[in-house]
Parts: sequence; structure tokens; C-alpha cells
Amino acid sequence: MLKVYNTLTRKKEEFVPQEPGKVGMYVCGVTPYNYPHIGNARPFVTWDVIKRYLKHRGFEVKHIQNFTDMDDKIIKAANSEKVSWQVITDRYIDGYFKAIDALNVQRADIYPKVTEHIDDIISMVQKIIDNGYAYVVDGDVYFSVEKFPQYGKLSGRKLEDMLAGARVEVDTRKHNPMDFALWKSAKPDEPYWESPWGKGRPGWHIECSTMSLKYLGETFDFHGGGSDLIFPHHENEIAQSQCCCGDFHSFAQYWLHNGFITIDNEKMSKSLNNFITVPDILKQYPGEVVRFFILRTHYRSPLDFSEDRIKEAQAGLMRLKNAYDLGSELLGREGTTEKHTNLSDIAQSAMNDFYEAMDDDFNTALAIGYMFTLSKEINVYANNVINKGAEYDAVHFARLMDVYGKMADVIGIFEGSLEMPADASSEGISTAEIEALISERAEAKKNKNWARADEIRDDLKAKGIVLEDSAAGTKWKKA
Repeated sequence: MLKVYNTLTRKKEEFVPQEPGKVGMYVCGVTPYNYPHIGNARPFVTWDVIKRYLKHRGFEVKHIQNFTDMDDKIIKAANSEKVSWQVITDRYIDGYFKAIDALNVQRADIYPKVTEHIDDIISMVQKIIDNGYAYVVDGDVYFSVEKFPQYGKLSGRKLEDMLAGARVEVDTRKHNPMDFALWKSAKPDEPYWESPWGKGRPGWHIECSTMSLKYLGETFDFHGGGSDLIFPHHENEIAQSQCCCGDFHSFAQYWLHNGFITIDNEKMSKSLNNFITVPDILKQYPGEVVRFFILRTHYRSPLDFSEDRIKEAQAGLMRLKNAYDLGSELLGREGTTEKHTNLSDIAQSAMNDFYEAMDDDFNTALAIGYMFTLSKEINVYANNVINKGAEYDAVHFARLMDVYGKMADVIGIFEGSLEMPADASSEGISTAEIEALISERAEAKKNKNWARADEIRDDLKAKGIVLEDSAAGTKWKKA
């Protein structure tokens, strides 16, 4: 039984889909005015695993993720470069897809953009006005928070407390300082669209409500994003969506939010110069290592990014991959016995443990722990067969490897290269040069030229490259 932690109810709940066998999920995407950073990457990797697991368990998943391609930051970037806003958004949307591809993130079914849904947004704003929950002032449209009695239910905040302590921009035209914009009147030299209230553009929150309702219907299963979106973005989404639909129980039923990422125990901040983009990380580490680093911590827990921790993740992933390679090598052999039924028992027990972990609010950290347990079983058995002449049970070992492969598919690993990027090599040595030396070393060992083999190993170590030998071959990593 799958249980998820629902931010809306502040407890773990059994997941019951709106439609049996089907899941609808909406995940807030990026504002493409810069390259995605490691904080952006966490929710996308998290939701990718959630989707993979749900599909693995037999659900048909519809995944929607937006691009906020009209925003103050985009306009500012365009003006700074003296280019159109489309140039900025096209560049960074392309950068986003390159980043998530490197992280083994499967594509969403639909990537709607704000600027492609202006008519839908205008229609939704008008409906909220008609339902009595919004008002027009000088071409701006504001949502009236006081008319929605459940305002604050997601974040747990009370309106009176927010009013007492909030730093809200003074606007005497608002009925309440906490009222938020559904439509913003055009300012000079800004992009705009025609509307019943004059020239303008959408407010931030209305876009996600419009696009999720359009593609998933008035009531769907999951809505997710980072914890920083709980208030005001997701709080406002609930308010405007339910007031549009006329049903205070409509819209998303389960709200999942991932924890923050810090860097060396400090919150990411441009002012602290510790704001790391995914392209910059990928210059130092393979994307699969970054993905594995993210998933070794439960998605709701804080995650600290540091060189030591990502190197730990790299070493751990390499251990799992070496077991996979060793087991795959053994699979190519012909079996001589079918007596080792305990291998199938081990596989079934490991799969049950893996499911139990993932059913507990998608606990990837614990699930990966069971992968390590299974990898040890693979290593022991494969080494006994390959190096000690033990009888080989192809049938039952295949079941063990099948389970290991299914676990890897859910976690999203063993899908890309674990070789270090060329830019990450030390002392100016390139990836091609490292691979050439490894090949030369293998030939030297074959010819029993141990002195030359040791010399190559020591030279690479001096350049910051560590070799790891196994029955499946030689791997290398940055020290």
C-alpha cells in the first residue's frame, strides 16, 4: 500500500487515485531566465523517480510540467542583453532539457508555456471575477483572499497573522494587503496581451492553475514542487482554482514538496556566490552521479551539497555499477545447475524490501540501501563462479539480476556513462588519454609486464586519477 506525505493534511495518507489505474501529476517548472541550478534539479529528479515507480507498479501516468516563459526576471534579462524575451526563454529552455537529459530525467508528457495559454488564462480570470472572488482596479485584477475562508490551509498560516507580520507592498487600491494579482496591467516597454481589462500579462500564480486544470481536469492526484513554493504560490493556486471551480475540495488531492538544498551547510544564495548551476556541476561529475547524490537522501529532508558528499555518492554508485557489470558478464555463460533456489528467494525478499521502502512516501534513500545489499549478493556469487569454480545456476541468478535491474530502472541509474567529463580530468590529462593508458595497462598485465602496469597506475594516481580493478574490467575516478 503506497502512502505519501500530504502537505495539505500534514500526515502520511494512503494514495487512492482519482481514477483507478491512472495518475495525473502537475509539477511546477522553471522560469527560463538562467540555467537550472542544483536546487531546480532536485524536484525534477524526485518526480522522475515517483513517475518511474508508479509506472513500474502498473499505473498509467500523465505528467505535466510548465515553463513560466513570461516573468519580470525574463524581461530584465532581455533588456540587459538588448534582445527579445523569446531569445532568452528559447536559450534557457534548451539548457533545461540538456540538463535533465544528463540527469536521466524522463520527459514530461506536456510542457505548457504561459505565453501559449493566454486565452485560457484570461478565461479563468474572468470566471473567478464572475464567481465573485476577484475585482478589477485600473486594469489590474486581484484575487480577494478574505472571500476564500480556507485561505492558508496548505501553509498552515492564518490570514490575520499574515497581515500582522507581513511585509507587503503598500497598494491602497487593494481591498486587502494580501490580495494577489491574477492579471497585471502593462508597463511601458514590456510585453503585453489584450484582455477585457486592458493591455497586460498574467500574474505568476494563475498560470499553473490554468494549465493544470486544462490538462488534468478539475480534480487530479499530485501537485508538487520545492518547499519554497508552498507559500505563496501553491497556497494561491488552491484558492483561485477552487474559487474558479466552485468546489472547495477540487484541484490537487496530494501535495508533495521536496526539502531545500544547502551548499556546505549554507542556504544557496547568489549573494554568497554559492549558487551552482547544473551545467557547472556536469563539468565535474557525470549526470548520473548528480542524480544518485540527490536520491541518496529522502526527498523531504534537507540536502547539503559538498564535494565530499558528491564524491561519496560517486563511489557508492560505482560499487553498484561494478556489481551490475560483473553480474551481466556472468549472465552470458551457460548454466550447469538449477540447485541454487536461494538466489530466487534472495531476489524476492530484496524486491519486497524495495517496494516497502518506496511505498513509504517514496523513500529512495532506504530503497538504495536495499540495492547495496543485493549488490553484495551478486558480487559474492559471481566471484565464486568466475574465480573459484563454483557451479553456475543461470536460471536463478538471472532472476536475481532481473530484480537488480528493475530496482535500477526505478532509481534511474545504469543508463548513462559514469566516466568523468574531460573537463574534470586532473593535471591537464584528458579522458581519451586516461582510457588509452588503461588499455596499455591491460595489455601490459596480459603480457605479465607488471612493472609497466604498476607504473601506469602510479602515474595516473599522481595526476589525480584512481583506478579500480574488477572482474568486469578497470574503472577510473577522480581522486
